[in-house]
Amino acid sequence: MGITIEPQTESAFQNADLVVISPGVPADLDLLNNARARGVRVIGELELAAPFLKGKTIGITGSNGKTTATALTGHILREAGIACQVGGNIGTPPAAMVETSRDDQWNVLELSSFQLETIETFRSDIAACLNVTPDHLDRHHTLENYAAAKGRLFETQQAGDSAVLNADDPLCTAYANLTRGKVQWFSLERPVSPGAWLESSEIRLNGNVLMDAKDIPLRGRHNIENSMAASVAAHLAGASMQQIAAAIRTFPGVEHRLELVREIDGVEYYNDSKATNVDATLKAIGAFEKGLWIILGGKDKDSDYTVLREPLHAKARAALLIGAAAQKIASQLGSNAVSIMQCGTLAEAVQRAFRSAEPGDTVLLAPACASFDQFENFEQRGRIFKELVNALAEGGS
Repeated sequence: MGITIEPQTESAFQNADLVVISPGVPADLDLLNNARARGVRVIGELELAAPFLKGKTIGITGSNGKTTATALTGHILREAGIACQVGGNIGTPPAAMVETSRDDQWNVLELSSFQLETIETFRSDIAACLNVTPDHLDRHHTLENYAAAKGRLFETQQAGDSAVLNADDPLCTAYANLTRGKVQWFSLERPVSPGAWLESSEIRLNGNVLMDAKDIPLRGRHNIENSMAASVAAHLAGASMQQIAAAIRTFPGVEHRLELVREIDGVEYYNDSKATNVDATLKAIGAFEKGLWIILGGKDKDSDYTVLREPLHAKARAALLIGAAAQKIASQLGSNAVSIMQCGTLAEAVQRAFRSAEPGDTVLLAPACASFDQFENFEQRGRIFKELVNALAEGGS
């Protein structure tokens, strides 16, 4: 194609008019800062695609739950007969969505902090943030930097746009001061207006009963939050209350997010490989009662694992540790909170849980870490976990 491929060196950037970086490339590299100092514009792939993406956009971010909320929003719109395409951090890059975009459809995008920190003009007609908890501190260095990167989603909004925010999360509520759009809320704790909230077991949307929360086919209170956020966004995009409730009831869930793999000899095996930070693991633990055999570990992201002590003490029979972060996790959990099993590999962890778990117990992969020490990504980690579980023989323990 006549394109020169060069190593990422200072000389390769000398004559550049524009630098476009992958979300995986830290935006504060010296090479990029030097380019900016010379007046070179440095953007990400999302900003590159923005001027060419036809139709309106729903942008969804958050530390945890954004894949589920994005997929659910797309599912509701499709079930309601509203044209849309789904992508972003969820799989299809925005630039790859340009060709299939249309003026009469919605682009529903999952957006990470890595994507959002380099936007300039990209704008979401409807922007949602589910929560902000410590994550990717190895990349962003501080929680403030991480929160500010997500806040870019709201800073580029215009009058007439809408922001959907978690009223129970103080960092989310602060984004109301950044947007020029109208704010709608969702809350597990109290009535909000306009927006959605949980009252007893009912979800209410703008004061009217939407559905019973028990009808949501996904485990955990965090998935009630995801469902409320998706409901508000979809309602703003034109879906009716009846269409939203019906679609949520038929949502199949997303792979690697509290996904039931199988039950063997009365023991359930759940794949939550997407729990790549401590807060996601806390939410996964909260979705179960007791008898947990939890698999933790992988590549550390400068995380604090001490907050897992109390919930693991209350609910877990053992923590089975794998990967590069195993020793740090063991040290921070201590010996009194939960029984520690050093397993090294995922295969060994599955085998030890299989041999030890009793009927009524749950084996849960919710690593609280990135996957890059032993796997290509969290998807591969989840697939291998499922392969290992499906290879187990009933009656073999």
